[in-house]
Amino acid sequence: MAKLPDETITTVFTLQRRLIERIDNATATEATIFEQFGETEETVPELEQLQNVRERTTSSYSRLYTLLLRVSESQPTATSATLNLLAQAIEQAHSTDAASEASVQDIKRNWNLP
Repeated sequence: MAKLPDETITTVFTLQRRLIERIDNATATEATIFEQFGETEETVPELEQLQNVRERTTSSYSRLYTLLLRVSESQPTATSATLNLLAQAIEQAHSTDAASEASVQDIKRNWNLP
């Protein structure tokens, strides 16, 4: 693997874990709303928003995974373009994580879910 600082690798793995937790939380919330309230005019926008959260979070997770894999396959060093893409993916993942958490929590509050 092209040598990355341990801090960068730890950051990527931490973000991947958080994104997986967001995907799980959005999926569970969607299932709960669907089971308790069904697919109605009131729930459809919320269900769609949760699906969008899952899709954005999954995309961010996949991007981190793919870029880290690319770096690991680069020898003896990764290109600056790949490293820049990884840095951008990390920033995007932080934003996606925060936005996803906020969206799911808002929906849970709106529907009085734990």
